[in-house]
Amino acid sequence: MSRFSALWRGLALAALFSASAHAEGESASTVVATVNGTVITLGEMIAMRETLPEQYQSMADDVLFKGILDQLVQQEVLRQSVTEISPRNTAVLSNEARGYISGIAMENVALVAVTDEALQAAYDARFKDAAPQTEYHAAHILVKTAEEADAIKADLAAGGDFAEIAMTKSIDTGSGSAGGDLGWFGLGMMVKPFEDAVVAAKVGEVSGPIQTEFGYHLILVQETRIAANPTLDQLRDDLAQEIERTAVDALIADLSGKAAVTREGEGIDPAILKNTALID
Repeated sequence: MSRFSALWRGLALAALFSASAHAEGESASTVVATVNGTVITLGEMIAMRETLPEQYQSMADDVLFKGILDQLVQQEVLRQSVTEISPRNTAVLSNEARGYISGIAMENVALVAVTDEALQAAYDARFKDAAPQTEYHAAHILVKTAEEADAIKADLAAGGDFAEIAMTKSIDTGSGSAGGDLGWFGLGMMVKPFEDAVVAAKVGEVSGPIQTEFGYHLILVQETRIAANPTLDQLRDDLAQEIERTAVDALIADLSGKAAVTREGEGIDPAILKNTALID
């Protein structure tokens, strides 16, 4: 074998191994198409796939690959056909890019902020100084007039059955069908006059009539209990949102404090925002 033949054989083998390594080592920057000198990358294809509805993502890999590549090529061809971009479209693109990138900044700080330790600390802080809360189990009879309520109260005092009267006379048919039973509830769940009457009532005694926007109520508090605090798992999403908001607010305050910001537009008439002709 000549020296040149051995060289060409070596180059061919190197090319083969290089192609094999490339096939297994794609990255986000791997070029999948070129349109008039503008490249389309594998990363862009993956990003597009993530935005597709689930029914499309479940398509066969080869079908989806070709479909996404065709779509990106077509979009690039169309993009290049636009030679002038209006002020409106320029502004929209700028706002969308700003919003998307700022969202990344917020997501990054939120991911770091929400830890098991932070969740536990937020949970402990919420209930550290919280006074025990009472819950009430009550029933009521609702009627339209004070006279009707007084008459029913007299019937109850004479031995009438609260549940039976609620089922036949209460205009709150939802609770009425259950004998007037409202179940367990805490403070803030009922209208204020009703809540005040429940808090002041003695267990087992009928209170009222109490007037609210719904009519006149006769109230029977059946029992009370001290409400158990919700568990951390029950509040996890709520606490996580609270932690995220605090972290993002702190980031914005910190970055804003360091940024050189001038507000040249503060002297402009605010009504100018309605003048869409400026970007047409």
